[in-house]
Order: sequence, then structure tokens, then C-alpha cells
Amino acid sequence: MTRAWAELLRLPALFTVPGDALTGAAATGVRPNRRTLLAITSSLCLYEAGMALNDWADRTEDALERPHRPLPSGRIKPAAALTAAGALTVTGLALASRAGRPALAVAAPLAATVWAYDLALKHTPAGPAAMATARALDLLLGAAATTGRIRPAIPSATALGTHTFAVTAVSRHETRGGTPLPALAALTTTAALMWHVGRGRRGESGTVGGGGANAWDALGVRDTPGVREVRLRVPVTPGAGEALRARDALGVRNTLRAHEGGSAREAMRDHQALRSRDALRIGLALVYGTTSARPLFHAVLNPSPPLTQRAVGAGIRAMIPLQAALGARSGSLGTALLTAALAPAARRFGRKVSVT
Repeated sequence: MTRAWAELLRLPALFTVPGDALTGAAATGVRPNRRTLLAITSSLCLYEAGMALNDWADRTEDALERPHRPLPSGRIKPAAALTAAGALTVTGLALASRAGRPALAVAAPLAATVWAYDLALKHTPAGPAAMATARALDLLLGAAATTGRIRPAIPSATALGTHTFAVTAVSRHETRGGTPLPALAALTTTAALMWHVGRGRRGESGTVGGGGANAWDALGVRDTPGVREVRLRVPVTPGAGEALRARDALGVRNTLRAHEGGSAREAMRDHQALRSRDALRIGLALVYGTTSARPLFHAVLNPSPPLTQRAVGAGIRAMIPLQAALGARSGSLGTALLTAALAPAARRFGRKVSVT
């Protein structure tokens, strides 16, 4: 019975959920707090509600295409799955309400989207968009619960929703196979997201001239009391040439070497931290790309059901390094590392229970 419920709820996929709220919190620039934890538990409940409801809604189709699933095989009764979906939804909304009104304002449409997808939209052209909306809202739930604001998290939610859209489009062919076009589109999306996340935000590159930053920003120098007056004398406009930016960066370094006091040392420590964050973000972006791209490439070459299912499973697992990379992109190394630490568990449990 325990095994049947693990299959119904697709427990390995559960490890992809906490990163949504953590990434949303990171995007606001605030450390995770008690309300963030409430958002995570709410997300877990709503996610599993969708899993149980999905199998209940697809029980007739699964009887023909997946007779081994818990409901068509008789290991779990349909009424029990539907009851679990309802109970998990109510629990998820109650937990969101404990995190505050902004969180509930996001959780309510998230729950509505989950039910609409499973009961009406899954097999329509709007299915991938509905699933992408649900995942994006799940990320925004973390931001709303943590700070009450969702606007700073919209870019991260858009990136995660784009990946979800691509994976969902591929999953619509996982039982029958057929055309390689969805897998090809998902492969292209993966490459675009990997580049987007890996390059960082405008003005935050750790290299001179990257992303339109001036030489001081490249060095991580801020308006600390010891260097404020020096910074004002060496501006570098975003339109300046590469040689000018390099020359001014060298001048900045020489100024910092000559400048006495703790502020210069603090500035250089900031610069080292920025470079470490850049390296982590780029590494996580590469892990995301390699996790998702190879199975998708195989599905493009041979869009058979087994290879398509493998690509979908890899796309689900790839959400973890994508979330971690987005957290690093927002400047939260702790969130990035914590989220990335969930990947080994997802992979290990994925060998025992299918995520699709």
C-alpha cells in the first residue's frame, strides 16, 4: 500500500518543489523565514494534490495505456485518490493563509490552476500553458509569503514557467511517441535558458565591462565611506569602449592598493564573493543544461515512448539545478546550495519510483 501511494504521488518529483519557494524568496533579496517555510509546505500539499487528482482524472485512459498505475491496477481506490486531492488542497490553502494574505492571494489561483489543469485543460492546447502558470505561481508564492511582494520574483517565475511549458509539451507524447518537434523545441528552450541564467543579470557580471557594469561595479566596490569620494572621480558610462573600461578598472585596482583602511579590503572581499557567485551560477546553469539536454536530444532522434518518458523525467529533475541557478543569480548562495542539495535525493528515489 505504501508503494502504491508513493507511485500515485510520484514522491521523487516532490524534491523539485521546495526550490520554487526558496527561489521566490531569494528573488526578493530577503533571507528565508518562517513564512517561507509555510509557503514550502503549502506548495508540497498543492503539488501532491495535483498528482492525486491527475491519476483520478486519467483513470480511464491509464487503464488502457498504463494499467500498472495504482488506480487501474486496483491498489488504490479512485475515491481515496480524490479524497486525498481534496484534503491536500484544503491543507495547502490553510498553510498559505498562515503565511499571510499575500501568500493566500497567490495560493488560491495556484490551487484553481491545478484543478483546472487536471480536470479540463490537460488534453487541450492550453495544457502546457496551464502547467507553466502553476509552476510560476508556486515560485511567486515563496516571494509573497516571505515579503508580501511578488514583482521582484517575476523574472525567475517566467524562466521556470518557460522550462515547465517545454517539458509539459513533450509529456503529451510520452505514451504514444510520434513527432520529434516538441523535444526539439524543448531542447532549444533549454539552451536559451541555460545561456540566460548563466550570463547573470545586467550590471552584475564579475568581469570588466560585463552586462553594462562600470569598472567599480566589476570590482564589487560600493559607496563605502572610505572610497566614495574616489569613486566619483572615475565614472565609466555603459557606452564606453572595452579599452576604456579595462584602463579604468586597472586604475581602480591601483587606487584600492594605495588606499588605506578597511573599506578597500571590504570592497575586494565583495569582489571575491561576486566572482564566487558567478562561478556557482554558471556551474549550476551547465548542470541544468546537461541534465535536460541529452535525453531531449535522444528523443529528437527517436521519439519513441520510452525515450520520450526519459526526457520528461530528466526535464522534471532539471528543475532543481535551474532553481538553484536562479537563486544564485539573485545573489543568494545559501539558497542555491540548499536547493542543489536536493538533486541527489531526487535522482536516488527516481530509480525506485517513476516521476512520470
